[in-house]
Amino acid sequence: MFANRNFRPVLGFEVHIELGTKSKMFCGCPADHFGVSPNTQVCPVCLGLPGALPVPNAKAIEWCIKLGLALGCDINLFSKFDRKNYFYPDLPKGYQISQYDIPFCKNGQLLGHKITRVHMEEDTGKLQHQGDVTLIDFNRSGVPLVEVVTAADFKNSDDSDVFLKELQQIIRTLGISGADMEKGSMRLEANISVRPANSPNLPNYKIEVKNVNSFRFIKRAVDFEVSRQIKILESGANPAQETRGWSEIKQETVSQRIKEEAHDYRYFPEPDIPPLQFTKAQIDTWRSELPELPAQVRQELITKYHLSPQYAVIISSDQVMYSEFLKNPSKTTVDALVNKRPLQNQTTAKVDSEVVNKILAANPKAVADFKAGKQQALFFLIGQVKKELGNIDVSLTQRIINEYVR
Repeated sequence: MFANRNFRPVLGFEVHIELGTKSKMFCGCPADHFGVSPNTQVCPVCLGLPGALPVPNAKAIEWCIKLGLALGCDINLFSKFDRKNYFYPDLPKGYQISQYDIPFCKNGQLLGHKITRVHMEEDTGKLQHQGDVTLIDFNRSGVPLVEVVTAADFKNSDDSDVFLKELQQIIRTLGISGADMEKGSMRLEANISVRPANSPNLPNYKIEVKNVNSFRFIKRAVDFEVSRQIKILESGANPAQETRGWSEIKQETVSQRIKEEAHDYRYFPEPDIPPLQFTKAQIDTWRSELPELPAQVRQELITKYHLSPQYAVIISSDQVMYSEFLKNPSKTTVDALVNKRPLQNQTTAKVDSEVVNKILAANPKAVADFKAGKQQALFFLIGQVKKELGNIDVSLTQRIINEYVR
């Protein structure tokens, strides 16, 4: 968290969540792609082949709207999909099916922060770096992806850290995604700029820090970026409008792409998918199916079971712990549960540091890309370790990779 009375951050977020549906957003291919052999879960639709027609995943749309309801959003009873046109190697069609002017959900709030929209789109393929060659795995292409966009109303990284963790907990409570950042199923992007404390005007630039895969990293990225921009402004210059990434090795954000002006994606309505019409009764049914949300659970633990706010946060954040507590709601149970955290079973996960070292030595370009702040390179390296060892502790693997490449 920074402290400078002369400047104030203008800070907002875009959070991408891969939904845990059985199939992809617009075809019948399996959506669970983590650790799967490349390009084995693809079809003409998610490969963007000529003549292939998309069919929307009804369960993904329902889950997107349920997340919007959990976040207090207004639901558009009439909505549609749009084509977002841009070229990048991992986008086989040359456009992404997303939503533009009529998202499923809008005008929500969480912990006092405004959520401008919650919309549905499809994920892209994944670049994999092997030596001097970059390959593309399209297993992820077409996976249902929800984007939660906030207003730029966060005061600092401490403020945003609480918000992002609460959002992850809500997603997990709804059961729509594991929201595992080490697997890439929840990805964080921060929009950061700085304005003079006495100025009511928004800055004329914006820095995007993209694809950050941990709460700790996004907090560090925000703090670093705010401080970096303040130094530039104090020198009399203006920060360049650009996309940056976070390098855990360098402990700083790194430039990825200069953006002199906003990109024109040439949105237009998706011609192959008719507009969608919902009824109020349908939305009310989905609203009635929402489980108790984390804030409600915490309040119940405090008022009904007389837990301290600190213990209420701990117990409510772990579903196994919460279930165990309800079986015998007493102070003795709370003490026992908290003292032996975490309660989750640790399967047969394993990590062999020698194998990790071998994978890193065989993939110097991926290592270099990771050092440069490209998080996709980390996902590739973890995938290679998983391919070699089978079931692994992903978080431990990530920590070992971090240690090896420092």
